[in-house]
Amino acid sequence: MASAFFLGSLQGSASVNAISPIVQLWEDIVVRLPTIGLGLLILLAMFAVSGPVASFVLRPFGHLTQSPLIRSVSKRTISILIILLGAYLFLKLAGLTEFAVAIISGTGVLGIILGFAFRDIAENFISSLLLTVQRPFRIGDVVEIDNYLGVIQKVTARATTMVDFDGNHIQIPNSTVYKGVIKNLTANPNMRGQFVIGIGYDANARHAQQLAMQVLQEQEEVLDEPEPQILIDALGSATLNLKVYFWIDVERTSVLKMASVLMRRLVETFDSAGISMPDDAREIIFPQGVPVITDQSGSQRSTPSEEKQSMQHHAMADIKKRSDSHDEDVSSETQEIRRQAAKARDPEGGENIL
Repeated sequence: MASAFFLGSLQGSASVNAISPIVQLWEDIVVRLPTIGLGLLILLAMFAVSGPVASFVLRPFGHLTQSPLIRSVSKRTISILIILLGAYLFLKLAGLTEFAVAIISGTGVLGIILGFAFRDIAENFISSLLLTVQRPFRIGDVVEIDNYLGVIQKVTARATTMVDFDGNHIQIPNSTVYKGVIKNLTANPNMRGQFVIGIGYDANARHAQQLAMQVLQEQEEVLDEPEPQILIDALGSATLNLKVYFWIDVERTSVLKMASVLMRRLVETFDSAGISMPDDAREIIFPQGVPVITDQSGSQRSTPSEEKQSMQHHAMADIKKRSDSHDEDVSSETQEIRRQAAKARDPEGGENIL
């Protein structure tokens, strides 16, 4: 009888002890309801005013940058800090001081964890910010990045999209763009083209240079300033190699088309002037010329030097004649690629930060 009474007493005390913390928590909540309500109002107010306050704080610094991306990131950062302050005050008023401190201190740890987890994303995003500030290129510029040559179409927070001269879309991560070598071909509209043409050792090199210079000067797409140059580049096994340098306006003229036209006209000019362009295997050169040959009728043919002078005269006439007609298509492909880029489907979503 006594043992049963003792067991009943233990069970009753255990149930009272189990209910006691719940009752105590409820009483604490009831007591703190006003401060919890005040903290909740502060949190909601902080959330509501975070955007306008951030805009007001950044307004004096608006002249420092015109980039929408930098303004958006700065505004968002200040808004998050205001919301975190509101969350801390709410937890503090609710009596969860230790939890509030843990939240504030844990944001740093969480940032480190997220930094490792999303390192590539963060690196590309930071690189996009730096590209926006420094602006090494603009939309529509012809740029060579990481051995890719094309027209810049779009730059987002993740990647730079360009359209190459084959019409393909190429996406390069912004971290690669920022850390790599950027070659901007349209920052300076003038571009230099070059090629090599070989003449025989029997030819007059100075005269060949003069003929080549005249061909370049008669071509209106070739710029006079900087002036073109024809220099002896190397002594080959069978030819004296002349290197031709010329400048064009890349916005109007294609350097590849211009080089093709000039090479063809130089070959025609040298051929008309009797300037040999020998081959390593198939042409034999007679430095002393060919002897005079008399035919059966007894008439004497002209000597090689006389024939060469005649051919040079006709060559100069041909150059002048060709200079009167500029029907060659040497237009730049840059504008066409820009039009294709404007009409093409956007391969990546996101706002253009440039």
